[in-house]
Amino acid sequence: MKYLIHLAIMAIIISCTGRKEKVEMIETVSIIPIPDSFTYSTNSFVLNPATKIYSPKENKVEAEFLQMLIKNEFDFTVSIQSSECESNCIKLTTSNLPDSSYHGAEAYHLIIEPNQITINGQSNEGLFWGIQSLNQVFNQTDHQDGYAARIQGLNILDQPKFKHRGLLLDCCRHFFSKEVIKKYIKLLSYYKMNILHWHLTEDQGWRIEIEKYPELTEHGAWRIESDGSKYGGFYTKKDIQEIVAFASEHQVTIIPEIELPGHSQSAISSYPYLSCEQKKVSVANDWGVFKEIYCAGNDSTFDFIENVLKEVMELFPSEYIHIGGDEAPKYRWEKCSKCQKRMVSENLNDEHELQSYFIRRIETFLNAHNKKLIGWDEILEGGLSPNATVQSWRGIEGGMHAAENEHYAIMSPTSHCYIDYPLDAIDLKKVYSFNPIPDSLSKDKQHYILGGEVNMWTEHVPDEKNLDNKVFPRMLALSEVLWSGTDTSRYKNFRNRVYNHFHVLDSLGVSYGAEAIPITLITTGDSTYITKNNRGIDLQYQVEMEDCTMKFQQYESPVYTNKDCILKARAVKNQMPYGETIEQQFCEKAKSVKSISYRTMYSENYVGGGNYGLLDGKLGSLNFRDGNWQGFWGKHAEVTIEFENQQLINQISAQFYHYINSWIFRPESVEVFTSENGINWISKGNTRTEIQKKTRGKMIVPMTINFKNPLHVKYIKMKAQNILQVPGWHEAAGADAWLFIDEIKIR
Repeated sequence: MKYLIHLAIMAIIISCTGRKEKVEMIETVSIIPIPDSFTYSTNSFVLNPATKIYSPKENKVEAEFLQMLIKNEFDFTVSIQSSECESNCIKLTTSNLPDSSYHGAEAYHLIIEPNQITINGQSNEGLFWGIQSLNQVFNQTDHQDGYAARIQGLNILDQPKFKHRGLLLDCCRHFFSKEVIKKYIKLLSYYKMNILHWHLTEDQGWRIEIEKYPELTEHGAWRIESDGSKYGGFYTKKDIQEIVAFASEHQVTIIPEIELPGHSQSAISSYPYLSCEQKKVSVANDWGVFKEIYCAGNDSTFDFIENVLKEVMELFPSEYIHIGGDEAPKYRWEKCSKCQKRMVSENLNDEHELQSYFIRRIETFLNAHNKKLIGWDEILEGGLSPNATVQSWRGIEGGMHAAENEHYAIMSPTSHCYIDYPLDAIDLKKVYSFNPIPDSLSKDKQHYILGGEVNMWTEHVPDEKNLDNKVFPRMLALSEVLWSGTDTSRYKNFRNRVYNHFHVLDSLGVSYGAEAIPITLITTGDSTYITKNNRGIDLQYQVEMEDCTMKFQQYESPVYTNKDCILKARAVKNQMPYGETIEQQFCEKAKSVKSISYRTMYSENYVGGGNYGLLDGKLGSLNFRDGNWQGFWGKHAEVTIEFENQQLINQISAQFYHYINSWIFRPESVEVFTSENGINWISKGNTRTEIQKKTRGKMIVPMTINFKNPLHVKYIKMKAQNILQVPGWHEAAGADAWLFIDEIKIR
């Protein structure tokens, strides 16, 4: 009886559809990225099992994809036919769009009317993106009794601003299964991203099977962790063929990255003859930049790379091969007789030009096989290869320089596109503010900017859940920037659409994170304010001092923080903690400061609160990107403080950062001087630390100078000696070293 009732309902729906019944409705649909032209209609289309997909033979693949989407979403199957239909059908066509301004291959026109849904693509690519927009509408449609759904009427004309819209996924620092790669291809496609930049070789693991060199995966794909466990994995050729085919079905191109000449320790560990010293080394089990790189003076190195690339090119149909080219320390080359001989024979002035020679030689090989080369912006150093495309990560300057010289560029600067960074450095709004085209780039050169990528490096991302948490929802911001263009005025609208997509991401199995740090601490004068960044949350705080600690309590007014204490703040949602608790350590600030000046300026990338950041009472944490640390690259730090009037001082101290994986070293020494006039200085003491240069791990190193007798001073100067260059025993030997300093405490 129940079955007969269902059949009766189904017959009524079909008959109503046949009578072209007009249904008034407006249900908000959130499409990401936002279409260029979007209007609603008050009429809806009723989708049911009797609906037909009309598709010419040339659109068969897209028709079958749509058929699958409907089956997955509504649990019924619609048929595909090659004959025209007038009602209750979805028509898929490829032809010129009605508005001639939409003429790119990826342009499409989607119309949802009572009698039919029409998707017309300028090409099969455009048709596919139109289907994905319809897919997003499906995912936000209320289902009705399992046999039909009313699809909101609308009209969309759309096309992307940039042709290269990508995600870099590092599978070397941590390995991700074939299923995870497919999941991400599906998600990229859903949000109209069309590039998966697949990072496959690295110091910490070689992830692609190469038949000619089996040791690359038998040995180089595995590392011994510090606890003695074995970690790794790799993709077989069969895996890669399957993944590439899956990507093709979703209009996603995979660009493989085979790193050279640096970031190659796993290959050198497998075949030591590839290095300058030709000595056995381990696959790296730590993060950072390592001095073992391919020998540029040995022709067998190039034979190896070319043989690897031949097999890579057979697997990936992409017109591009990414060769890395970044962070290649020259220490080994400087001391290698073969490399020095190569420099003489090729008339090269220095090791930077030797790297350029290396890249040009590989590019010539790729070009001979009808492939194009992409490299990180370091490939600009020593001279750019003739046809290379530059991926700009150290800011936008490298990409701009490439475009000015009529080379194509892809933008993915650390400032906006490194989504392995924490939310306090790059949140959803920061990514959304990114403009891939520099304001100063002339209009006639702007077409050389192909687009951009968000980069997902996985040093600290060990599993799929953490990966999802980092990538989403921040990737959605770049998907809209690259498809729809930069427009920060619509951020609030975008954020609301992201909220509407959280249930979609849930259904797609994505363990997404927050769009921003839920709360922010703002210190003004002697007080700190706690503000909300997300809606629907309450605020709590706790203050810890040496002699007492209060319990978390409701935040109502600014907290006095000009004292030695730790302020903890958290968001609460539905009476439960939401997101991570924020901690900020404070100290009593120096009194009566008139001015502070620097002999050498801190890096613009690590300003630590600006000129008075060293005296603001906020102490840096173990996250050196927390905004409190000032960084000095390849130079000493010398800071002079002038007081309003003479101060009685018996101690001065500062804290420094030590993390040699990121080339940050504690100072060689710290010396303090005083002066009555700011001209004549007297040394009042110096100190060194017991922390050794080679000590691994992140640590904060306090350094203090106590005066035997209290001093009345008008001026005080602190000099911190940077080691200047990374030592020879280090993986990045010869590179400039960082010195990081935070709060100067004066007692």
